[in-house]
Amino acid sequence: MSNNSPGQFEIKDCALAAIGTGKRAANLREVRDILQVIHPGCIYYHFWGMLLRPRFENPEYLNDFAEWARHGLHDQRLAERLSVIDPTEYSDLEALRQELLDVIEERLDETEMVPWAKRDEQFHFIRSQIVVFSTHRTLNDPRELAEAVPNMTVSSIFYHFIDARRRTENSMDDFREWLGTCGDDYSPLISRIGLVDPYFATLYDLRSQLADVIQSFFSETAS
Repeated sequence: MSNNSPGQFEIKDCALAAIGTGKRAANLREVRDILQVIHPGCIYYHFWGMLLRPRFENPEYLNDFAEWARHGLHDQRLAERLSVIDPTEYSDLEALRQELLDVIEERLDETEMVPWAKRDEQFHFIRSQIVVFSTHRTLNDPRELAEAVPNMTVSSIFYHFIDARRRTENSMDDFREWLGTCGDDYSPLISRIGLVDPYFATLYDLRSQLADVIQSFFSETAS
């Protein structure tokens, strides 16, 4: 459920804490076997954690499974199949887990010899736990979003636009969830925000896209 009070939007920030599981895999069969039983927080981390981890350049692929398939197993075909999995298209992490397993099983069926990763390139399963912080800032009017969103940290964007989908009853980001309580005048803005893809972009790009959508809406309605 949303953490916002009726009529207010409380801006929060977060960090995604990485927790080692002690599980690692050297080949695709081992990944499959561990994936069947691993905590769902691992699946969340390996799809979404890359957005929050510090990095000096954009990764070739957007999730850790695809990255490992390409650089650990040197299996470009599998990497490409894993890279196009969009986690936002699945109802929950269990559905996403099943899609991963289906893709891996399909590749195993095609492959006579299962490649092994070098010892220092094995896949390490990491769990995530989100740690939430208060920014001590509360919005009372939707128009305040136009100034607030461009100045949010990217981890705050992650919390309100991505992680919120696990918390809200309608699997919706916090911005649309709050605007939905503020009257029918904001229905067009809710629709526009809903068109912003939360996965195939960096958090910096997401912040920019959201700011543009929100600022454009209020500029149009003010004229």
